[in-house]
Amino acid sequence: MAFLYITEFAEIEIMAGGRIGQFAKQPPLAEQAIANGGGNTVSAAFNANTQFVRLHTDSICAIEFGTSPTAVAAGATGTARLAANQTEYFGVPKGAGFKVAAILST
Repeated sequence: MAFLYITEFAEIEIMAGGRIGQFAKQPPLAEQAIANGGGNTVSAAFNANTQFVRLHTDSICAIEFGTSPTAVAAGATGTARLAANQTEYFGVPKGAGFKVAAILST
């Protein structure tokens, strides 16, 4: 079974002298994983304070964000694609009830 791992964060780390780090401030607000099978699978709604998420996939998949997202596998109308074992960060609107959907892709 393939999975999409989701880690939710509220802030970027602020370092000495007010310098902004390029990394998420720990600990995360929430963590979840969704089984990524042949159909569109949707996460739980993000925490109300989440402003960005870290996604890691162990398989090739397409993803889509929204309050009621539907991911579409690769093709002319496919949504954003992640390669197997890829990790990416995405900003999301705070308090908007966003979720992420995933579907296996090529």
